[in-house]
Amino acid sequence: MKSGEAFLPLHDGKAPRWLLEKMKKLSSLLIEAIIGLYGTEELLRRLSDPFWFQSFGCLLG
Repeated sequence: MKSGEAFLPLHDGKAPRWLLEKMKKLSSLLIEAIIGLYGTEELLRRLSDPFWFQSFGCLLG
């Protein structure tokens, strides 16, 4: 198993309301699809992976 560290910065800005609504809808659909295909445990495993979580956030906007 590899180990190390990664710098994954978060911005402190705010998303416009219209974008936030789209992000919520998209994230809901993606989460439902992952649970439907792979189950809840797999969703939690993915969300606990910082690289996957960062990628998910980038995908949403």
